Amino acid sequence: MKKFLALTLVLVMAIGMLAACKTTTGETAEIAFVTDVGQLMDKSFNQGTWEGCKQYADANNKTAKYYQPANGEDATDADRYEAMKAAVEGGAKVVVCAGFMQATALTQAAKAYPEVNFIFIDGWPLTDGENGPVLKNVAGIAYQEEQAGYLAGYAVVMEGYTKLGFCGGGGGGNPACCRYGFGYVQGAKAAAEAKGVDIEINYSWQYGSTFSASPELQAMAAGWYENGTEIIFACGGSMFSSISAAASANDKKVVGVDVDQSNESATVVTSAMKGLSTSVVWAIGKFYDGKWDEIGGNGTSLGAKDNAVGLPTETWSLKNWTVEDYNALFEQIKAGTVEISPDYPQDMATYDAGEHVKITVS
Repeated sequence: MKKFLALTLVLVMAIGMLAACKTTTGETAEIAFVTDVGQLMDKSFNQGTWEGCKQYADANNKTAKYYQPANGEDATDADRYEAMKAAVEGGAKVVVCAGFMQATALTQAAKAYPEVNFIFIDGWPLTDGENGPVLKNVAGIAYQEEQAGYLAGYAVVMEGYTKLGFCGGGGGGNPACCRYGFGYVQGAKAAAEAKGVDIEINYSWQYGSTFSASPELQAMAAGWYENGTEIIFACGGSMFSSISAAASANDKKVVGVDVDQSNESATVVTSAMKGLSTSVVWAIGKFYDGKWDEIGGNGTSLGAKDNAVGLPTETWSLKNWTVEDYNALFEQIKAGTVEISPDYPQDMATYDAGEHVKITVS
């Protein structure tokens, strides 16, 4: 499997609504990134997307800036649009917008600036009105997170963990996090059946609506660990720091998300990753290579077949499940012989996991 890129960035933070980091000293930037909620350097979704922008800019003598919508966690569609407007007025030729909540503002921006191309990460094709034409200057890039979640759930159960947890961001309304979580359950179930063992999974969206760390989230995770949970999938940007802190205090473990988070905490066993930086580089390249028509107005779904999801093998720390075993399962998923449903139930409490799996939803 292709190596997922991991870059260490030194960022210069600017004061005001717009925070910007340039790859050169130029006054304008051809490539812009509008962040999702949470911190830019969240060591997860925002950071992985920004690294792709930076990588392309650095490798191709371009400039890049990031823009964070005003009002942080309480940002509105108007705040997001103003950030996109500032990016365009700052000279951006291509604007990368991260997160499904960008849809309304991005539709407005794409209509207002038809000469600018927009890359919608965790997104889909957008239209001019409910029944209007597809906006050709927007490329929707989505991922098959259920495959990454499946691999993580399978791995930790094969490693020997039987009391699992999942803490998701977005309050249950973020499709990417929902796919991660449902895949995690499916993978854990498959491994439990393969081993003939019983497992328990605590499953919650509490305290994750803003993808932020909080004392409440840390207390909840600590309570799970104190009551027997051995490992929690921390699926939600900066939520990671609260969950890893609880794990460290209780000598328990964590599954990271989006990027390889093993360097962030000794509690991390593995990470369910999607190739954010590599796919951003690929999509920006379509614009500069004159091939925008291949993705503009379309929705692209990237998964195992594209080497765009997976677990990090270069930092492998599992003892009871090998890289060779992982690669074999990955190839089965890639070939379609292992089927993983992306169709998560709206209420996990209604999900009948069947024999060997007990799910507790909170």
